[in-house]
Amino acid sequence: MKAARLSLGAALLLVVAVILASCASQGDDKPVVINQTAVPPLPTLEAARVERGKDLYAQYCSECHGANLEGALDWKLSLPDGSLPPPPHDDSGHTWHHPDDLLLEIIAQGGDPAANSRMPAFGDDVSQDDIASVLDFIKSRWGTEARQFQWWITATSTEP
Repeated sequence: MKAARLSLGAALLLVVAVILASCASQGDDKPVVINQTAVPPLPTLEAARVERGKDLYAQYCSECHGANLEGALDWKLSLPDGSLPPPPHDDSGHTWHHPDDLLLEIIAQGGDPAANSRMPAFGDDVSQDDIASVLDFIKSRWGTEARQFQWWITATSTEP
């Protein structure tokens, strides 16, 4: 079973690597093209907004996700209650695989209880603008390829 998970994980990594390689040579002033689908150039992150997000991340997120966005040790292994530990938000995690709308919703409303998530909701304590600033801070820590892929997922997402 463990070998099958490793093989599936290796296959997924290969797919992501191929997709990232297809957009690796593109600069911030050119459209991001993945699977022959172009989206507008990667948006620039505003320094003041990133700095605000950094402060908010330290206040609300770092206790679980780590001061350096590293997540919990063994974050892919289920805990005894079936939930997963907090994932990293750097390039080693999967945050950059999701569109902005979903990430903003998770921060505001918490994780999906059906998935046994223990992520709390912050929407009652933090404004939508501040939540967006936290996401911008997280994005500022990703490499160009991860940012381009996440932007492409966001721009092509049909989720509400």
